[in-house]
Amino acid sequence: MKRVSWALQAAFYYLFTLMISCIPASLVPASGRLAGLCLFGLLPVRRKVAIDNIRQALPYMQQSLEWTCTLQSPEEIARNTFINLGISLVETCRLYHGKGGNLIDSVEIRGREHYEAAKARGKGIIFLTGHCGNWELGALAFSHKMNAPVSVVARRQNNPYLNTMVEKMRIQYQNRIIYKDNALRNMISVIRKEGVVGLLIDQAVFPEEGALIPFLGRTAWASKVPVVLARKTGVVVLPIFTHREGQRLVITINPPCVFDGTDTDEGMAADVKRYSEYIERSIIAHPTDWYWVHRRWKRAGERIE
Repeated sequence: MKRVSWALQAAFYYLFTLMISCIPASLVPASGRLAGLCLFGLLPVRRKVAIDNIRQALPYMQQSLEWTCTLQSPEEIARNTFINLGISLVETCRLYHGKGGNLIDSVEIRGREHYEAAKARGKGIIFLTGHCGNWELGALAFSHKMNAPVSVVARRQNNPYLNTMVEKMRIQYQNRIIYKDNALRNMISVIRKEGVVGLLIDQAVFPEEGALIPFLGRTAWASKVPVVLARKTGVVVLPIFTHREGQRLVITINPPCVFDGTDTDEGMAADVKRYSEYIERSIIAHPTDWYWVHRRWKRAGERIE
């Protein structure tokens, strides 16, 4: 019975994405905006989480030099966050059905010199990123434009049929997938072959997997994985983020994040904080591009109103 349910879910997903992918390219921004506003109205729990997260982070963000946002209220920022998610949904549907050529062509990559310098070191590369802009389009556009496949770490879908469909989309644009089961060993294998591993590393982790750090003015659990990999392999860690400028997606590659903490719990926490600051600065500079609907501060004293 479960397999029948999975098959029906996958069929619905396929037909839904196919329908969305038929929207003309010129109407993607407008239709995505409409989809985002619908999601904002139809998902009250996620809307509440986003608004509360933004409300608690806003005083901290507004004190930063990176803050240039003209939106003043948590509700306005949350609404625009959902609009970005709606546009990303429409874009990803087009990518899934092989209609994303114009989207990929329009993506701008900044900081290529940091990637080239890291590649020349021959130690492998970790792209350290977060759920910013359209992270799916960013990963596919980079691998296509730079002819450099990215092995993206992802969670395996519970529905195997749905998992196969999503996997097919990523692979057709040259990217590869590393599933979280046995992820560390597979990441090390890619790194030792001087490949590129993509880590979405901005969500809450369990205490045994992370370190407690300050993040956007509150305490949060953040993953140790990038630091562990860097210490074990000497891999170059490049913070890389996407954001929207008008109707164009921009990929920004930052200089390498260098870890130099001592081999103690305090040293680990210092290095985790160091890479998290790159994510923090990207969010502050482009607050409507981040995935505020996630309970980022859970298990660390998160307060939900």
